[in-house]
Amino acid sequence: MQVSILLTTVAKKSEARQLAAAALRHRVAACIQIVPGIESHYVWKGKKTVSRELLLLAKTSPRQGKPLEKLWKKLHPYDCPELLHLSGRAASTYARWVRDATR
Repeated sequence: MQVSILLTTVAKKSEARQLAAAALRHRVAACIQIVPGIESHYVWKGKKTVSRELLLLAKTSPRQGKPLEKLWKKLHPYDCPELLHLSGRAASTYARWVRDATR
């Protein structure tokens, strides 16, 4: 069975918690993990940038991936947020839980 993961990053723990709470409230994700302490290196508007961020990993069903992306895009504090979808096969019991939690 398939499970989707939507990744994004934010600068503040409060922003991460807001996105996680909204996803659960709207039932478009079953679980969101917030990973603190990542260091991102990128070029933004022609300037090399290094920043401390938090990574969010949202587990969702394939049919809820787009609604989750739409919700996070609306709430995200960044002008150009990373909203990266990954998908793959998951253990059937876990995939059923994700599916049931996102109905």
